[in-house]
Amino acid sequence: MKLVKSKKEQRRELEAQIRAFQARGGTVSEVPRGQSGRDTVNSPLPHVFDKKAEPETRTPVSDEIAAIEERKKPQTSTKQSRPKQSRPRKKLIYDEFGEPLRWEWVE
Repeated sequence: MKLVKSKKEQRRELEAQIRAFQARGGTVSEVPRGQSGRDTVNSPLPHVFDKKAEPETRTPVSDEIAAIEERKKPQTSTKQSRPKQSRPRKKLIYDEFGEPLRWEWVE
């Protein structure tokens, strides 16, 4: 299980990274309070769910769906099926006590 670093450890690690950056000649510049990274600070923030000017084009899949549905249908057989003939079958005959007694052929 991976141990979670405490806030104190994270702070020490971040400070060590900053010192290493400065030791290589890097400089940290302060940004004045209230300054924004946005270009136009007077305009409101864009809404997350704004609708786009033109809707996205969609790929029509009706032909694909029709082909899938066609494959789901049972295949019709081209063979001529013989008319069913009643063939004799075996039937087990039991005695009065439920014990099997004999087989008989029944049509």
